[in-house]
Amino acid sequence: MFVKICGITNEDDALLAVAMGADAVGFIFAPSPRQVAPQVVYDITRRLPPEILTVGVFRDELPDRVFDVASRAGVKAVQLHGRETSRHVAMLADNVRWIIKAVSAGSPEAARANEYGTDLVLVDAPEPGSGRLFDWKLVDEIPGGLRLILAGGLTPENVSSAIEIVKPWGVDVSSGVESSPGRKDAVKVRRFIAAARAAAPVEFEAGDDFVYDWTDE
Repeated sequence: MFVKICGITNEDDALLAVAMGADAVGFIFAPSPRQVAPQVVYDITRRLPPEILTVGVFRDELPDRVFDVASRAGVKAVQLHGRETSRHVAMLADNVRWIIKAVSAGSPEAARANEYGTDLVLVDAPEPGSGRLFDWKLVDEIPGGLRLILAGGLTPENVSSAIEIVKPWGVDVSSGVESSPGRKDAVKVRRFIAAARAAAPVEFEAGDDFVYDWTDE
């Protein structure tokens, strides 16, 4: 089970997430209470183990801008969390190895998620980034054959149920493991990751062909 801790704003929280077993940490470059500067992120990413996927989150930015910021920040992946098209993904794919396309549950874009040119697809609430739960049955509208990452209102208390119902490839959390906006709670992070791992479907256990080697450049 792939676990991403998003909305990281400082080195202590990044190291905490890694120490607790997260596979990925996310940094928000889009307007947000958790927005961070590329230089701050670079100072963090260069201290993280190579097997950790570092992700920059963008919303409705031009591909050149996304690539420039991602390069300066030293992140390995970008997450496109707006109205980006398959053309945006294609323009980035020549320079960015890992691209996560976010879609809103129940939207026309979610039903066409297999047309974006990346198999890493994150499904969020209809109000992306709100931290609100949504009807998990809406995930059924997303085409098969994708590495589906579930987000939106997840917490240590509900992540097990979410995984049992949706059976995603991975889960993503930000506000659900915070003590305040932009500050992670160590106990919540530990409980969230432990619950996600315990609930992981057998086919997503480490060592199978669903696991990426994030160190592969």
